[in-house]
Amino acid sequence: MSEPHLILGIGELLWDILPDGMRLGGAPANFAVMAGRLGDRAAILSRIGRDELGRQAIDRLDPMPVETSFLEVDATHETGRVTVGFADNEPHYTIHQPAAWDFMKLSDEWVQLVARADAICFGSLAQRSLESRQTIQSLAAQSAASCIRIFDVNLRAPFYSAEVIEESLELATVVKMNESEMLLILEMLDLAMEESASDAPRLSSELLRQGAERLLHVFPTLELVAITRGSRGSLLVNRDAWNEHTGFPVKFADGIGAGDAFTAAIAHYLLRGADLATLNEAGNRWGGWMASQSGAMPALPDAVRDAIAAAIERTD
Repeated sequence: MSEPHLILGIGELLWDILPDGMRLGGAPANFAVMAGRLGDRAAILSRIGRDELGRQAIDRLDPMPVETSFLEVDATHETGRVTVGFADNEPHYTIHQPAAWDFMKLSDEWVQLVARADAICFGSLAQRSLESRQTIQSLAAQSAASCIRIFDVNLRAPFYSAEVIEESLELATVVKMNESEMLLILEMLDLAMEESASDAPRLSSELLRQGAERLLHVFPTLELVAITRGSRGSLLVNRDAWNEHTGFPVKFADGIGAGDAFTAAIAHYLLRGADLATLNEAGNRWGGWMASQSGAMPALPDAVRDAIAAAIERTD
């Protein structure tokens, strides 16, 4: 039996402060936990404070299928926190700063681990500070040529810039974003489509596909653009084909972590050579399941995991 693939989530590990309590999160951490649940060897590369929230984070992650031994501990800065509110079922975030994950340091241990990784995932939020930005980009640049490098766009105002987006896209083989982020990215990079399209609250599949093709043209390292559309599914575009999925109806809980579950499923099945239809099915099934749960790291019964995996395997 072959060894499980090594998948790394690189970036923020933090506590979401919700109206009904605290839940551990951070997109790269959510991604890594989901990858571990899918059967991969997963680890989180982040930085926490030497404080009670840092200790609670380790305790929370301890029973999960994700390695925490590579986490850095900061004696000066606090473990990250985000206050989460909701409007029309959509989460809104107040991201407190500075946080320990703003000071991620490039270590030999991290470099050696990334060199062995089969897939890594990094976002834009953790690059809001220069130190973590340099660390994340250095790690991505030093990964193996065969490594799937996923740039998970996570635009949280005011913590993004055209420079960070462009540098990240130049390093990535896969980019994942939602449709509103697609519009913003195209505008920031002077690749915007016709003016009438930018005024529409929801882009058509054709316009989204055109936007994805522009990114693939401008960034030669990119191999796949994944665009999520909430309850309306997703669109995947590579250099040879595209595939659209209409999503699955679910009893919506809070949506936190749904995009991260989608990304982890994409990574898991990409490493197994899946076609676009299977990738889309996997992303939407796992993203839909997460949207039906509360928080980004809910309990996952074995029976649920096996049922979803079997449904994905039946994809035509």
